Amino acid sequence: MKKNRFRKSVAIAAGFILLSAALIRAQSGSRSLARTQKVQSSEAHPKRDSLPTDDFAGLTYSDEQKAEIDKIRQDTKVRKDAVVRDEKLNTDQKDAMLQGYTRIEYSRIYKVLTPEQQMQVRQRMRARREADQAAQKKKSPRNQN
Repeated sequence: MKKNRFRKSVAIAAGFILLSAALIRAQSGSRSLARTQKVQSSEAHPKRDSLPTDDFAGLTYSDEQKAEIDKIRQDTKVRKDAVVRDEKLNTDQKDAMLQGYTRIEYSRIYKVLTPEQQMQVRQRMRARREADQAAQKKKSPRNQN
């Protein structure tokens, strides 16, 4: 029982550290980077958020896994809603916090998976990254000599 409390405390502390790092990184970025991010189309945000969900799509979960994943998603939703309502944070800070919570959510879901399911997710992620890199190469101008 005490070990579980300790593990939860460590997990929460690690989450806050990650979120703090994300906030610091977001704040320390140059203005040109911020302008570049604002210029990006609004399609970039939903696409980025939907990709990891696709990595988990199609897996067959046990009842215990479904319950644990639902619990993780509810917990994350509550935290994200609190960030969205927080008037003390600016847009960049909110985006960083939301991305941090999303990453934490996906890592927690990944830990619930069986080793076989984890391997499937890793393969999907690798394939998605390769496809993204190939698409990026096609988009980039060919100024190479």
